[in-house]
Amino acid sequence: MSTSTAVVIGGTSGIGKAVSEFLATRGATVILTGRTEESAAAAAAEIGFGAIGVGVDLSEPGSIEAALADIGQVDHLVLAAIERDANSVASYDLAGASRLVTLKLVGYTEVVHTLLNRLKPSSSIVMFGGLALLRPYPGSTTVSTVNGGITGLVRALACEIAPIRVNGLHPGIIGDSPAWIDKSNDPVRDRTPIGRLVTMAEIAHAVAFLLDNTGVNGINLTVDGGWLLK
Repeated sequence: MSTSTAVVIGGTSGIGKAVSEFLATRGATVILTGRTEESAAAAAAEIGFGAIGVGVDLSEPGSIEAALADIGQVDHLVLAAIERDANSVASYDLAGASRLVTLKLVGYTEVVHTLLNRLKPSSSIVMFGGLALLRPYPGSTTVSTVNGGITGLVRALACEIAPIRVNGLHPGIIGDSPAWIDKSNDPVRDRTPIGRLVTMAEIAHAVAFLLDNTGVNGINLTVDGGWLLK
């Protein structure tokens, strides 16, 4: 990873920030994005190691090309941006659903399209989904749908932009993440064979594995401590 350039889309908070920091500590030049220039610059300053912040709003795909115009050659691309969305069919929020689908599927794809001529044949991409695609819950209608879409997008791009490698990462509940740390996660913890929830550090290590291992391509990796087994 040393001397490489890694772009982390959605790197200002939560797991995206943890991934940015992990890659930076390994010697990569990290360019992280947030919805605003201010949030991205603040996160980059907190991480240090020469990290650079760029404002990009994936829910406005037409703005992505201009926002990423100053980025040069890219060795690794991590697409981690997400918005939490509780949206059921019974009380369907059309605007919220449209925004999340656009952000996660159209936005992710437009980032790859925009940076494609700056990726090398040896470059690698990791896209974040999540286990809501396999373990849906009340209100996960849109989240489960877009995470399922990521599995198809990974496979399609792995074929279409070969030899660039493309993989998906689908975490379970990340116990120490801002989204979950204050929630009651005992039922999931009790069903997880390792006896605890996975951590942000473990997710960051999994990202690095997918970026680094040149024999891994077109897979959708679950990192859940074995939760799906029970």
